[in-house]
Amino acid sequence: MLEKIDVFNFDLENGKQKPYIPLFFQTFGKPVGTAPVIVVNHALTGNSNVTGTNGWWNDLIGENKTIDTNHFTVIAFNIPGNGYDQNSGNLISGYKDFTIRDIARIFWEGLFYLKIVDVFAVIGGSLGGAVAWEMAVLLPKRIQNLIPIATDWKATDWVIANVLIQDQILNNSDDPIADARLHAMLLYRTPQSINQRFQRNKIENASVFQIENWLVGHGIKLKNRFRLSAYKLMNHLLKTNDITRNRKDFLSVTKEIQANIHIIAVDTDYFFTADENRETYQQLQKIKKNVFYSEINSVHGHDAFLMEFEQLSQILNPIFNKQKQHHYVNN
Repeated sequence: MLEKIDVFNFDLENGKQKPYIPLFFQTFGKPVGTAPVIVVNHALTGNSNVTGTNGWWNDLIGENKTIDTNHFTVIAFNIPGNGYDQNSGNLISGYKDFTIRDIARIFWEGLFYLKIVDVFAVIGGSLGGAVAWEMAVLLPKRIQNLIPIATDWKATDWVIANVLIQDQILNNSDDPIADARLHAMLLYRTPQSINQRFQRNKIENASVFQIENWLVGHGIKLKNRFRLSAYKLMNHLLKTNDITRNRKDFLSVTKEIQANIHIIAVDTDYFFTADENRETYQQLQKIKKNVFYSEINSVHGHDAFLMEFEQLSQILNPIFNKQKQHHYVNN
């Protein structure tokens, strides 16, 4: 069930004020106030429906799964304007006014409204992981475990360049959502993954290559479930990812974070590269003992965080099982 929190007179990072922002969210598992809280942040085309019917992280979240809803309260907010509520997609006008920092602050507003002051874990992949980084910097003592997956604390020039290409397609194409998705899918996967899957085969009795059919299908599928205003906003947010903007240097900023930081990269990620994540880890090791690095090995690239559930579960199980054992001891 979608629930809503009304946020009024919200001051954006750029100095503008939004008189009203509806914040939609879903909760799963134990009732709020009765169990440790896990905040799950969705990726670019994702939403708050993380488990259950059509849940996009069903393999990871649910009863007796890695994030066990028998033991945790799982909260997932929709980034305002992602259109999942079917009626607020157009409320976010001026999409370039928003930053990831604004979204992270809005999510904290939502948690405080729910009377949640401490969070066991904030986890997210891609855009969601970037929001998680910002949430940890904003309130560095309130999160026990920060788990950014297939993401980074900053937008590199490579990410910024691809955001520009996506934005150009979204604003200039005759079929913007579908066409932008064609380009995006080639960032989210690798040449090896695509070549291995399709092997230059054509569709039976047709001159169309299977890869062409697959890409066009992804474009149509997204167009049928996603709004143009949402795509423009989510894409733009990626460019605003930088926890050091108008703050001190990276180590000064992250030194304040008390959470255990579990960085999870994908070895073949072409979007948020594993090299960038390793560098972040090596930097953090200079100032923190409670920082950990894991890597998903996959031919599939960036999208591996939505595909390689066994590896992801193996990495995450120790974090969440430790809390469950603590829960048993205290009960």
